[in-house]
Amino acid sequence: MHGPTPPLPLPTDRLRFAMPPMHESLEDERRHRKERLAGALRIFGRLGYEDGVSGHITARDPEYSDCFWVNPFGMPFRHVTVSDLVLANQDGQVVDGGYHVNQAAFTVHAQVHAARPDVVAVAHCHSVHGRALAALGELLEPITQESCAFYEDHALYDAYTGVAVDAEEGRRIAATLGSRKALVLRNHGLLTVGDSVDAAAWWFVSMERSCQVQLTAQAAGRPVRIDHRMAVATREQLGGDLVAWINYQPMWQEVSRSEPDLLS
Repeated sequence: MHGPTPPLPLPTDRLRFAMPPMHESLEDERRHRKERLAGALRIFGRLGYEDGVSGHITARDPEYSDCFWVNPFGMPFRHVTVSDLVLANQDGQVVDGGYHVNQAAFTVHAQVHAARPDVVAVAHCHSVHGRALAALGELLEPITQESCAFYEDHALYDAYTGVAVDAEEGRRIAATLGSRKALVLRNHGLLTVGDSVDAAAWWFVSMERSCQVQLTAQAAGRPVRIDHRMAVATREQLGGDLVAWINYQPMWQEVSRSEPDLLS
């Protein structure tokens, strides 16, 4: 006797798979970036990346390319809503919104944005494991699949000059970043960029976790490096901003569904 005929596979075009949205207007794109920015800030707050008033994520405005949306100075990450966000020009002057901007942090972000017109978002926070690796003045080693995404695609800013408050310091940081996706700022923390808020936020989360894994592995013994060829191949598979965007979607879905007030 023959068993029942197994069901046929569904056509792939009937299966859901999220991809970055296309926008019909600049206003739609602006709203989308602001929603994702507010969501990313709340996620960073949940993950403990906030340290006093330090830490920022900026998102380039789709119409005014030399202006950037940013979290309000002094507001807890987990309280930020879309309507709280502030738009500042490249000089850190507020052009839309009701709050101040942290000038020291914004100076660095503005220079990175200016040097990288391909970048939509920049993330920098004083996360614990990122600061620990920065205190060692080390880069991430290719010891896990996730850290390979940063292999030869991040750099060390090997200087510490106090709180960055001038444009020249921001330009030096941007020059060190070059075309890469991330920086370790020695004695300071991490900085990541992306062609979307989602990508920049995911790279920061993944980099912070990779720092934690590396520090833990080093404390336990001698980590085994993935060889150059495989590290490069893994980076080519996993190191693009589209992959970062896709990886970030569960985090976005969770925060936007559990905290819908962020959209207000």
